[in-house]
Amino acid sequence: MARPKDLDPSSNPRALLGCELRHAREQAGLSQEALGAPIFVSGSFIGQLEAGTRRMHLEYAKHFDAVFGTDGFFERNCEAVSKSKYPDHFAEAAEAEAVATAIRQYATLLIPGLLQTKAYADEVFRAYHPTATDETIDGLVAARLERAHLLDDATTPLFWAVLDEAVLRREVGDGSVMAEALRHVAGLARKRRIIVQVLPFKAGAHASMAGTLKLMDFADAPPLCFVEGPDMGKLLDDPATVARHAQMLNLLQAVALSPRESLALIESVAQDYEHGEQHP
Repeated sequence: MARPKDLDPSSNPRALLGCELRHAREQAGLSQEALGAPIFVSGSFIGQLEAGTRRMHLEYAKHFDAVFGTDGFFERNCEAVSKSKYPDHFAEAAEAEAVATAIRQYATLLIPGLLQTKAYADEVFRAYHPTATDETIDGLVAARLERAHLLDDATTPLFWAVLDEAVLRREVGDGSVMAEALRHVAGLARKRRIIVQVLPFKAGAHASMAGTLKLMDFADAPPLCFVEGPDMGKLLDDPATVARHAQMLNLLQAVALSPRESLALIESVAQDYEHGEQHP
């Protein structure tokens, strides 16, 4: 197996901890599989901890301290890097996004968080949390917009979204909010910063009728898929599951409109919202 490249701790709050874990494991002469076996995790999971794509949970940190005799180093630093501005069920996925080389996503009802405008995100969070204070909503929106800065880089990560037509037709906020939101998505596509396809209603039954899909690829770790529901989310690294989700996304991309046709539809629907026209 190729040796992972050194990581820049400033780019990821878990990178330094991962580097130290890799160093300690190699000094002890243990394989990733051997280190993971006593805590019932795979060698690939240990590799993801070392690469900074997975969060180190406290129980694992305590085990590593016991194995390596590091006097609580991993436990102390695990607690330090576990703080997040994101909800607990999404924090690990948001942190994995930040180091992904490619993100592919199928969205069923909402514009993906990384592509949302401030006004659109505000409407979404107010619907999710109808009794929350303005301060709470502002904090959630700010965190979401901060996430979107990972698209500021001209090339990394590759972001490929398949949007169900319902994403375009479900009016979040008023027409002006929707028009701005769709123009933003179209603008990113026109700048070639993202690839976007629309899965039209006329496509009928498809490979992911049950819900959303999200896949992330990394330079030095196996791919992950993320599954979520109301107030829950989980990163999965089981190779068979990841492969199945990848196949489903491939099938969706095959039956969706082409990027050119999709862009034309998105801009057409945005124009309709601007003119106050109703949608089916």
